[in-house]
Amino acid sequence: MSAHATIVPPRLRSGDTVRVVAPARSRAMIMEHDNTRWIDERFAAMGLTLTFGEHVDEDDQFRSASIEHRVADLHAAFADPSVAGILTVIGGFNSNELLPHLDFDLIAAHPKVFCGYSDITALQNAILARTGLITYSGPHWSSWGMRDHFEPTGDWFRAAVTTEDPIVVEPSAAWTDDAWFADQDTRTPVPNAGWRSLRPGQASGRIVGGNLCTLNLLQGTANMPSLDGALLFVEDDFESNTVAFARNLTSLLQQPGADGVTGLVLGRFQEASAVTWEALDEIVARQPALAGKPVLAGVDFGHTSPLLTFPVGGTADLAVGPDDDGTRASLTITRH
Repeated sequence: MSAHATIVPPRLRSGDTVRVVAPARSRAMIMEHDNTRWIDERFAAMGLTLTFGEHVDEDDQFRSASIEHRVADLHAAFADPSVAGILTVIGGFNSNELLPHLDFDLIAAHPKVFCGYSDITALQNAILARTGLITYSGPHWSSWGMRDHFEPTGDWFRAAVTTEDPIVVEPSAAWTDDAWFADQDTRTPVPNAGWRSLRPGQASGRIVGGNLCTLNLLQGTANMPSLDGALLFVEDDFESNTVAFARNLTSLLQQPGADGVTGLVLGRFQEASAVTWEALDEIVARQPALAGKPVLAGVDFGHTSPLLTFPVGGTADLAVGPDDDGTRASLTITRH
């Protein structure tokens, strides 16, 4: 487990200010498809005021601001006493560039809600490893621009960051895998067939994870959280096919402490990844660290919608029944 005591950030409340920062790609990229109307309406309805980091629109050859400016915006957001929460603009590929430059003492001294996903996984798990602060794998600022079929995503976010009640996670009624940000009018939700039980059992643990290939960038560094006692939540996007996912999961589960992993929760794969239930079953069977431990797949997080908000560094209870259709599985987030 982490050498640091768990820090739970204060809950967001109506009247709070949320700062938007761009530790990966720039807001300029998002504004090529301006969906801010729905973002503004939704945050206003929650009574939250949005402000933006000084450098969120800088856009270099990598579609990011400089490392110096991205770090400055993140530090400013944590240090500003008027800011209660922090959202990332979007993901990307280079958040880990910031890690050698972050002041983790400053972050620990000013705990607040910090939410994003995908490439932001590097920051979230590093913050857990270095401070014990719970952060949130959940919607970016830009995610709130989805006009239709957004309700479960918003509900899960509010449950995670505005309440302290346990969150009983249930499968969504339908899901989408589309470029919604470019075309809001021709989306077709897919009925959700539910979860898939890959291995039965019960487990509790501290949540570690997010985007698998990004989490693996932390291996061998001081920014990798302990896997001993961890309940892993992992997902990957369309660029990760069966072979890539198998080798990345194998690498993670060969890290020090991986024998102490209590269970595994897998998000939903994008259709382009072509990862099948049969392949997942075989991939799991090849992992000694997962022997006798529960594994649940097809949960609503990853690069599809809706998107569960889960606490990196929080805790959860997992129970998986013997039936492979997942109908006898339960997942409850207990500390967030």
